[in-house]
Amino acid sequence: MSTNAARTLPDPATTSPADLTAAMVDIYSVSDHEGHLADEVERHLRACGHLHVVRAGDAILARTNAGRGRRVIIAGHLDTVPVANNIPHRRQVIDGEDVIWGRGSVDMKSGCAVQLALAVTLPEPAIDVTWVFYDHEEVDTDRSGLKRLLDTHPELMADAEFGILTEPTSAAIEGGCNGTLRVRVDVTGRAAHSARHWLGSNAIHLAAPVLDRLARYEPRTVTVDGLDYRESLSIVKIEGGIAFNVIPDACRIWINYRYAPDSTSEQAYGRVTELLEGIEASVSLEDAADGARPGLTSDLAQDFVAAAKRHAGASVGPKYGWTDVARLSAAGIPAVNFGPGDPTLAHTDEENCPISHIEACHAALLAWLRQDGAHGTT
Repeated sequence: MSTNAARTLPDPATTSPADLTAAMVDIYSVSDHEGHLADEVERHLRACGHLHVVRAGDAILARTNAGRGRRVIIAGHLDTVPVANNIPHRRQVIDGEDVIWGRGSVDMKSGCAVQLALAVTLPEPAIDVTWVFYDHEEVDTDRSGLKRLLDTHPELMADAEFGILTEPTSAAIEGGCNGTLRVRVDVTGRAAHSARHWLGSNAIHLAAPVLDRLARYEPRTVTVDGLDYRESLSIVKIEGGIAFNVIPDACRIWINYRYAPDSTSEQAYGRVTELLEGIEASVSLEDAADGARPGLTSDLAQDFVAAAKRHAGASVGPKYGWTDVARLSAAGIPAVNFGPGDPTLAHTDEENCPISHIEACHAALLAWLRQDGAHGTT
C-alpha cells in the first residue's frame, strides 16, 4: 500500500536528475493514484516565477514566456503500471552500469525527472517551452491527461512547432510511431455432439484459413521521410468452444496490425480485409489509432538531432510501438520520442534505468534549449 504521505520531491534546482528519478520512483503513482506525485511536481513548478502553470485533473502544464517567438512541447507521463515488489528504488550495478532499479525508472519517471530539472533551472531558454506532466497514459486512451489538456486548453498547446515525448528510447531519437488497429474475425459453424461430429460444422476447423493467411503474410517495411518502419500483422487471441464434448459453433479471432505512418487506419483496415477476402467469416474493426510521421523535417527538429548526437551519442530511427507522439501529431505538432531507459525493460519486474542515460538526455536537452537565438548550431 502507498506511504506517499511522508514522501516529497527534493528541490529540482539542487538535485541531480538521477537523484530526482530515484525520489520519483519512491512515490507510488500507479494509474488512478498519480495525485500525490502530481502535487509534488506542481509544487516545484509553481515556485518558479518564470512559469505559467495550469492543472487539469492530475495533468500539469507549465509554460515559459521568454518571448522567443517559437515554442516546443516537452512531455512525459507520471503514472506507472502496477508495482511488482519493485519500489522503493535501489541503486545497483547491472552489466557494469550504475542503474536506478524500480517501477517507473524506465517508463517513465527518469524522463519526467529530466523535464522537471530543466523546467526549474531554465528561466530563459532560447526557445519557449511548454512542459507537460500528465496522468493516465497506461490505461484507456480516453482517460489520458494529455488528451484532457489538448481538449480543455488547446490555446496553450497549439502554438508549439515541435514536440518531444520523453518516453524511454535508450537515449536515442525515435521519430513518429506506427499506427495500431485491432480487428475481430468471427467464424460461424454448427454445434453437435462430438461423438457425432458429422452432424455439426466445426467453427475452429473453419477458422484454419484465417490462421494460414496470417502465418504466410510477409509484413511490409515502409520508408517514411527517410526512416524505415517495420510493420507487424499478428493473431493475438483466439476463442472458441464451450465444452470438451461439443463441436464448437463459433470461433473468434483477434488480429493486431501495427502499420507504418504512411497510412491512415482506414487504409490499414482495408489491407486486412483484402488479405482475408474469400474466407467465410465476419470481419470488423474494434479499435484503431493512427501513427505519426517522423517529425524531423523542421529546423527546430534538426537542431535537436544535432544536439542529441553531440551530447548523447543519439542515433535516429523509427518508433515501432504507438506513443502519444501520435496525439501531438494529430494536433498539428510534429513530435519525436527521446528519453532515458531501455524500452524493452518497461513494465518488467526488473525495470531499471542506467544513470548514464539520464545524464545524456539531460545534457542533450539542456544544450539544445540553451542555444543562442530561436535556432542555430549546438
